[in-house]
This record gives sequence, C-alpha cells and structure tokens, in this order.
Amino acid sequence: MLLSQLDRFNQRHPWSHNDNYGPWVVRKVVASGTRDVLDVGCGTGNLVALLRRRGASVIGLEPDAKTAAVAAERFADDPAVSILHTGFSGRDPHQRRGAITLVAVLHHLPLVPTLSERRDCLTPGGRLVVVGCYRTSGRSDLLASLPAVAANPIIGMIKHPTRADALPPHMSAPVMDPTDTLADICAAVALELPGARIRRRLFWRYTLVYDSPTVPSRTRRIRETQEEM
Repeated sequence: MLLSQLDRFNQRHPWSHNDNYGPWVVRKVVASGTRDVLDVGCGTGNLVALLRRRGASVIGLEPDAKTAAVAAERFADDPAVSILHTGFSGRDPHQRRGAITLVAVLHHLPLVPTLSERRDCLTPGGRLVVVGCYRTSGRSDLLASLPAVAANPIIGMIKHPTRADALPPHMSAPVMDPTDTLADICAAVALELPGARIRRRLFWRYTLVYDSPTVPSRTRRIRETQEEM
C-alpha cells in the first residue's frame, strides 16, 4: 500500500535519475583529456548540452525517431554537434572515439557484445563512461534501495514541485526494465573491460569508467590489420 502511494506521488513529481548523473559523466570525460565524444542513446540531448559547455564535440546516436528529432532541432545551429537517428550500428565503423558515453542505455542491449564493441571503438587511451541500470536481486540490493526510496519523493518535490500531468519530453523515450543483475554486470565487465571501475550508486544506478590501454593489445592490432586488408 505504502509503495503504491509512493509510486503515484513520484509520477506526479517526476525527475530524471539519469540527468542527476550528467555532471558526473562530464567530469569523467573532461578528466580524460578528450573533446571527441560519442554519446550513445543521447535522448533529447541533455548530456550533449553539458558536454558542449565544456568544449566537447559530440556525435549523438538516438534510435527513437521522435526523440532524435527533438535533439536534432535543439542543436541544429551548432556545428560541433551531430545527432543521428540510429542505434550504435549506424555509427561510422572505422572511426575511433576519444570518449564514449552511455546513460541508461546498456540494459537495452546484449551485455557482453556491447561492452566488447564499445571497447574496440575507443582510441588508445580513450575512455568509456557508463551510467547503467541493474535488476534488483537479493537482500543487498533491497537494502541499497532503501535510501533511494526515501529520497526520491523529496527530490521530486524540490525539482518538480507542481503536479505533472505527463512526463517531460526528456523522460518520454521508450524504456525497458533491466534483466542483468549487478553481479552479472560486474562479471561481464571483469571479462571484457579489465581495469574498469564500477560502483553501485543511488537511485538504482551503477557507474562504470574504463580507460583503453594507450598501446592496443596484440589481438586488437591483428584485428585492425585484417580490417584494413
């Protein structure tokens, strides 16, 4: 009963858990030293706007047509931003990026292949920054959720004090529930992104930062040579 009442209250005072981590993502990108960013699943462009304020050039990929159109119009006069109505497969496959960002995107995609593909699309020394969602499983996840359950309506009242009749545009893109637990994600990250830093965060999120080796591995050099032949 209490949880259903909280859920109705949160819907009346919506705020973006993903945007909450936008400044953190930007700090991690800027700290890597790159200004060349590929934002996968850019939505209406809130993270793109933050990155632009720090001087980054951004390519945003957004598979939802309506959402991509909003982002494209938003940055129509900015030559340092390109918004493409496409998923990751629509990128230039031969172009490496200094930084790749994914915010609430990874759970829409197959976990291990996606991590591998993003890793191989970084320049040597490039950085992958992820804010992800995970499936709650077990007592530790439930306990970790308690502070978020308590804080969520308070922050909703602060950020959106008036009652909402509908979600704002930046929260209206298609969503899906995550299927991988945090343990599943950690295991995949350890396999595909050795040295990555992953942390459980508030509001049912985790963060991940991975830095590509400055010198590509022998396996990657062989693959790149074969692609050029």
